[in-house]
Parts: sequence; C-alpha cells; structure tokens
Amino acid sequence: MVPLFSRALLFFQLVWIVACTPPPTKEASKVWTQDWAAIEQQARGTTVRMMMWQGDPLINRYMEDWVVTRVKEQLDIDLQLLPGQGNEVVKRLLAEKEAGKQENSFDLCWINGETFFQLRQLEVLLGPFTQVLPNSQYINFQNPFIGIDFQQPVEGYECPWGNVQLALIYDSLRTPQPPQTLQELEDWVKANPGKFTIPYEFTGMTLLKSWMIGLTGNPTVLNGPFDESKYQALASGLFQYLERLRPYLWRQGTTFPTSLSATHQLFANGELAFTMSNNDTEVDNKIRQGIFPGSAKSFVFKSGTIQNSHYLGIPSHTPQAAGALAVANFLISPEAQLRKLQPSVWGDGTVLDISRLPEPWRSSFQALPERKNALPRSVLQTVALQEPAPEYMLRLSEDFRKKMLQ
Repeated sequence: MVPLFSRALLFFQLVWIVACTPPPTKEASKVWTQDWAAIEQQARGTTVRMMMWQGDPLINRYMEDWVVTRVKEQLDIDLQLLPGQGNEVVKRLLAEKEAGKQENSFDLCWINGETFFQLRQLEVLLGPFTQVLPNSQYINFQNPFIGIDFQQPVEGYECPWGNVQLALIYDSLRTPQPPQTLQELEDWVKANPGKFTIPYEFTGMTLLKSWMIGLTGNPTVLNGPFDESKYQALASGLFQYLERLRPYLWRQGTTFPTSLSATHQLFANGELAFTMSNNDTEVDNKIRQGIFPGSAKSFVFKSGTIQNSHYLGIPSHTPQAAGALAVANFLISPEAQLRKLQPSVWGDGTVLDISRLPEPWRSSFQALPERKNALPRSVLQTVALQEPAPEYMLRLSEDFRKKMLQ
C-alpha cells in the first residue's frame, strides 16, 4: 500500500498542474449518441481492462471466478483485472495525460474519495455516464451515502458499486464488554496497556475521522466543503485525545502498523484486543477463512463511524468505452449485486434501492441469510457518519505522520 503521506504530497502537486486535457477519443464520444442496444453490440468481442485493488482473496475470487465468467457468457467481453488502487490509478492517468497519449492503458477502475477528487481535478474521467446505464434506475442517487462521495456530488462521473461502514472487531471471549464511547475506550486502554493501536493506513485514518467527529458530539460537523479553521480546532482536540492514549497503546505508541492485514494478524494472535475494517461484514469473512476465532464480533462506538460507497470510474481516453459501460452496468445489476452481498462471497453492501427492484429480485435480496457475528446493517445505519471532504483525510494523514510517527 502506498504511504498516506505520499498520497498527500501527490494531492498538493496536482493542485499546481496546469494542462489542457484533450477531448475524449472518438470512440468514447460516439457512445453518448447510441441507444443501449447499440452500446452492447459495440461492446461484444472487446477486451476491457479493469484496474482494482486485489488485496482480499474473497473479492478476488468473486471477480476472477464469477464476474469474469459471467461477463464473457452474457456480454462476450473479455474482462482483464489489473492490480492497482488509489494513488497508482492517479499516477498512471496523470503520466498518460502528460505524455499526450490518445488512449489510456485501462478502461475501468475502482475508485472513491480522494482518488475521485484528484481525477476530477485532472479532468481524466469520462462522464457523465451513469444515466446511460439501464441498471442505474435501481440506484437512489439522492441517498447522501451513495450520491455524495467524500462531500463531492458524483454527478455521473463515477458509478456507485458498493457501500460499507467502518466497524471495530473484538473477541467476545477475551473482551466480553467492549467500550461503547471514546471515554470508555480511554479508560479501557489505560487499564489494558498494549492492547490497542491504530493502523497508519486508510482504515485507521477513517477511524480517526470518525473520532474527530465523535469528540464534538455533532455528527454533521464536517459536512460540506473543507474548512481550515474547523479542521485546526477539531484536529487539536483529536490529537490531545491521542496523546493521552499514546503511552498505553501497542508498543507505547512508538510505532503503528502500516497495513490492515498486519493489524488483523496482531488481533488474531492475541497481541491486540481489537482490529477494525471498512467492510462491516469482514468479521464473518475472516472467521470463515479461519483467520479470526469464531468468538470474534463487530461493534461501533455510540458516537458513530463513517459509512461510504466505492465506485467505478472510466478514463476519458479509454479505447473501449462501450465495453467499460457494459461491464459497469453488469456490476450494478441485481444479479451481480446480490451475489457479492452474500456474506460467504464478499458481504459488500449493495448500492441498489431494494424497493425499486422488480420481483423476484426484491424477494431474493430480502431472503439473504442474516449476518452471524457482524452487526446488522440496520444497527450500523443509526450511527452512520458521512465521509468528510477529501482534504480532511489528507491533512489528518500528514499530521498523524508528523505528530505520532516522528
């Protein structure tokens, strides 16, 4: 995973880029003048290259074994999966833009948040395209957790693909009563030194954003555009809290895990009492994989945790615009969304509004088995916080590096 401070540096570099973006390729431009049947016909027989994070075996299995097969069978498209996420997507498209390339090296990508913000700044995303997708009729874009990405209206430039919420994970045998508030956490950490830490990566910083909001008692305090004075005031309170915790953290707060997988391993071997995940179903997944004990469960603080969606983007100079659209439409189809919602497959929250689905799809979604060890989505939704603007993540990551790692 690319260090967070490198992503922050890239963001500040992007602010100073002045470049003219050529218009989309002729192939991409023609797509908007065709009806969906013509787009699907044009997509047949093509190869679509999708850049995506490949750090989870269940996600990889869903994509490689099921999606690739279905796309070939139903659409006659060869879907190739390329490794890459966030900063790598931005760097690749930036390099291709600066080189004046007329065609991008991939056609579809898995993005959200700061990556979406940076790609929009560079003007390298095709769009708006979501209204072209027939299955977008089942998405409620008025839902702020779907139609807004890190306080940025998606405006058709990325298609919602999945929805998740941060949850903490504990072993109910070792810690039968996990702390429910930030004050209770502080008391627990002081009474159990060395058993808690915060990974210095995306999930850990998402936890800290949740805390920054939670410490104010106002769940909407960071809604809206980035506000420097607001950040300074709230970050000050957060780092005061972290300094009180530091001596009692894992390794006395002198170092922090740099990956979520390392944090999971520390939890699994008993060195930590807690881990966390942005995938609120992950506790069930990891139990099924034999990584976590069967007594592991998830919880959230009463002050709430951040919920967000992840999306599909199409580079503006893709040579396979029709194919990328067809694959995106399949990935938000009831069939594909139902498959990945199953806890045994991925457990990724659907972006579809179930009430909009025709039968028998509506009944199929409602008949899915309940989670076993993960909190029900209905419980999580009551304490869901919106993602703040991307600048908050970038600033918080950099300040954590300066204040906690040096």
